[in-house]
Amino acid sequence: MIFASPTLSRYLAIRFARAMLMVFLTVFALIYTLDFVELIRRTSDVPAATSLVVARLSLFRTPAIAEQVFPFAVLFGAMLTLLDLSRKLELVIARASGLSAWQFLFAPLLVAVGFGVLIVTIYNPISAFMKEKATTMETSLLGRNRGPLTDDIWIRQKSVDGQAIIRVGSMDAALGRVSEITVFSFDDQSVFQQRVEGKSAFLKDGYWRISGARVVVPGSEPADYEEFLVASNLTNQQLRQSYASADSVPFWSLPSHIERTEMAGLDATRYRQHFNTLMARPFLFAAMVLIAAAVSLRFFRFGGIARMVLAGVASGFVLYIATKLIEDLGAAGILSTVAAAWSPSIIGGLLGILALLYQEDG
Repeated sequence: MIFASPTLSRYLAIRFARAMLMVFLTVFALIYTLDFVELIRRTSDVPAATSLVVARLSLFRTPAIAEQVFPFAVLFGAMLTLLDLSRKLELVIARASGLSAWQFLFAPLLVAVGFGVLIVTIYNPISAFMKEKATTMETSLLGRNRGPLTDDIWIRQKSVDGQAIIRVGSMDAALGRVSEITVFSFDDQSVFQQRVEGKSAFLKDGYWRISGARVVVPGSEPADYEEFLVASNLTNQQLRQSYASADSVPFWSLPSHIERTEMAGLDATRYRQHFNTLMARPFLFAAMVLIAAAVSLRFFRFGGIARMVLAGVASGFVLYIATKLIEDLGAAGILSTVAAAWSPSIIGGLLGILALLYQEDG
């Protein structure tokens, strides 16, 4: 039998879920408090920034930040559960009845994977939506641009008129407005057609509206236009998200966003990396449970509990840092996005299993 009795499994699952949620809610409250205090300091000279408005803004910002600490909530929740069971001798009784570590951990592993699925499929879209709302509120409150004003942005697009390479001096992603735009247009055979220069442009539905345009066509004199239209298959949301962080795109929107980004000729590597990372998150939670078990199943009467707990915390931090490092390598295109997303969970899980095998079988 690979699992304990239904009653014991349910008891262990409830204990683990309760401890994990307690750790997460504690960290969530701490993050919210710190962010609220920081926003109060930053908006002290803004008349519209009342305490209620700042509290609401901080509430919208916190879920996206707190999502990053959920692996530690799983790790610490599992450690607290197992250590408490050991302290109350419940673990001793369960082991004396013939239960192995694998039967004992089956229910917590299922809970960890289940929470991972919920975090990816439900919590992540909500946190992404709230982060977008927070950005909008912060823009309205502080008068800042939502998107980064980046110099010399290069965009490659495809449209009904063929392909185009676009260079812009800066971009206001909130309005879909760019300044100092230059469009190099090519036909379907990649033959250069024209160059369009403009002081500014707005991305509309299916086209760019360029103001103060100068159009240069090979073999003809330059022509000036007050407004000039260039076809485009880019959307305002896509333009905004193309230069925003990948975690601002909800999980369910990532596949279609990746497809649209690649159709527009833009680099979708970081979005692929984020999508694979979210897919691997339930297994990362399972790896955290295995690591916690490897350092928390020791009986209290054997001593050395503090040393084992510190080892578990250190192992969790090392795994988390390695995960972020490998994710950055994947987002930069140095590693395969699939390998970068899944290898930390697989390696962490295998190390936890190896430690448990050593403790169980010597």
